[in-house]
Order: sequence, then structure tokens, then C-alpha cells
Amino acid sequence: MATLLIVHHTPSPHCQAMLEAAVAGATAPEIENVRVVRRAALAATASDVLDADACLLGTPANLGYMSGALKHFFDQIYYPCLDATRGRPFGYYVHGGNDVTGAVRSIESVTTGLGWRRAAEAVTVTGEPGKKDLEACWELAATLAAGLME
Repeated sequence: MATLLIVHHTPSPHCQAMLEAAVAGATAPEIENVRVVRRAALAATASDVLDADACLLGTPANLGYMSGALKHFFDQIYYPCLDATRGRPFGYYVHGGNDVTGAVRSIESVTTGLGWRRAAEAVTVTGEPGKKDLEACWELAATLAAGLME
């Protein structure tokens, strides 16, 4: 059975709504033979990444960057996972109050360094997530999970 790892930093109700939509997409009834593992960014380990077949990342945009928690995750897993996870499919969502540009740039930079392959378009939201934003999170996670079905 394939594993989708969702690594998230969820400090706000808006981020929580986006996470819940993503989990619903990844665990939709039509998704079969995919185990979904959720880890808070500060708790996720290199072993979690090495055991996964794809990763979904979720973060707020903080001070023009990804959250410190997601940065910490990348700091912990970068070298232990560098060679073993090249080509790993991933996706991400970012929530910001008014701008997510720096957070997107930082995630793209680190995942490029890891050699991961973006398997779906990123979801970026500023302000309160609307119905279309949450549907996009659902689609993002469902797309990643469907790509892992055996």
C-alpha cells in the first residue's frame, strides 16, 4: 500500500480548514490502497518521509517565508532524504494574510534542491479561504493520492 504523508503547520482556523479539505480529498472513497499519514511539521521526521511515496505540505506564509515549523521540518530531513527521495511527487498549499510569494519561493527552492517533482499545482490563498479555495485543496490532495493508487 502506498503512503501519502501530509506535513503541515496549522496555527489558524484558515489553515485548519485547508488541512481538513486536503485530508478529505486524500481519503475520498474513490481513493483506494493509499494510506494517509498526517504529521505536524515540528513532529515529522526523516523516517516519515522515507516511508512515504508522496508528500503534501501545508503552511502559512509568515513574514514573507514558509512557517518556521515547515523550515524546521526541511532542516531535519534535507540531508537524510536527499538521495533517497529524488523524484518524489509532492504538492503544497499556502495560506497568507495578504501575500504568499516568499513562502511559495522558499518551498519551491527547497523542494528543487531535494529533487522532488511537483505532481499538482500549488494552492495559494490569501485571506479567508472560500469554497473554491477549499475545493482546490481537496483536489490537490486527491490528485496526489490518486497518483499513488496501485
